Amino acid sequence: MSIAVVAHCDWSMEQKKRWMAVAIKRGGHWHVQPPELVSDTSSLFERLQRRAVDPGALLIGFDFPIGLPEAYARAAGIGSFREALTSFGSGIWSDWYNVADHRDHISLQRPFYPVRPGGTARVHLFDALGISGASSLLRVCERATADRQAACMLFWTLGGNQVGKGAISGWREIIVPRLDEIGLWPFDGSLAELANRKPIIVAETYPGDVYRQVGLPRSGWSKRRQADRTRMGQSMVPWLAARPDLTTDLLLLSINDGFGSDKAGEDRFDAVVGLLGMLDVVDRRRGEGIPAIDAVQKWEGWILGHHRDDAT
Repeated sequence: MSIAVVAHCDWSMEQKKRWMAVAIKRGGHWHVQPPELVSDTSSLFERLQRRAVDPGALLIGFDFPIGLPEAYARAAGIGSFREALTSFGSGIWSDWYNVADHRDHISLQRPFYPVRPGGTARVHLFDALGISGASSLLRVCERATADRQAACMLFWTLGGNQVGKGAISGWREIIVPRLDEIGLWPFDGSLAELANRKPIIVAETYPGDVYRQVGLPRSGWSKRRQADRTRMGQSMVPWLAARPDLTTDLLLLSINDGFGSDKAGEDRFDAVVGLLGMLDVVDRRRGEGIPAIDAVQKWEGWILGHHRDDAT
């Protein structure tokens, strides 16, 4: 079995900022659609599966963390990420999804912090969890590279670059309700293995990793400005033209318009960039990137297509 539909969702806590880009395989070509709202997440998988023309699986990517840092997983006695997902929210993990509102409320079973600013500091997390240093609470795939800074650690929930609240909503809305049905990449296997065993494959993505791949500079522009999105979109056109297996007529209309003038333009832009990166991996123009690290398969997970030389 192969992959018949690829979708990339630019995630947000706000439904109006959740945008996705979709590619449908038809006769050996990927027909890339313009970005659209994710809409109702409870029916998302079924709606995308119905759009398939050729037989095959649905691969869907989300830009929220899917995994736990090794140091935390060991400290909390977690057997595996998949196993933990079945427990979070009940029993001793009943407060897992409730962000701690005070440093005294942080624990291994309630690690997200804080609810609001004011008298808060990252050191409160380190002290309460018994884990020293921000690097210990970063997964390998989140650490800095030559092309980008380190991500914000999963459990810190303040600031424009925080990812904790997105992970909470994404796990609860997308992954946990369908955990028995989906293949969770890379925990359950490679894309090829999962396409043969599961009708739906869920993977973590990061559009920032894809900018350089599709010809975009990392600096000197802002995805928040329509003019810059238009200019960067034109930088992507040669990359698209070099892919004769991509049909992008409808997508080019969005690119030429800078993905719209409203604030959601940056979300539509990242939805498309993330999709192009996923297609490169699906078509084996780029490897999946998974390093031979036990913790990655067991707890941490990985960003689809992310490569780094220091992952040993």
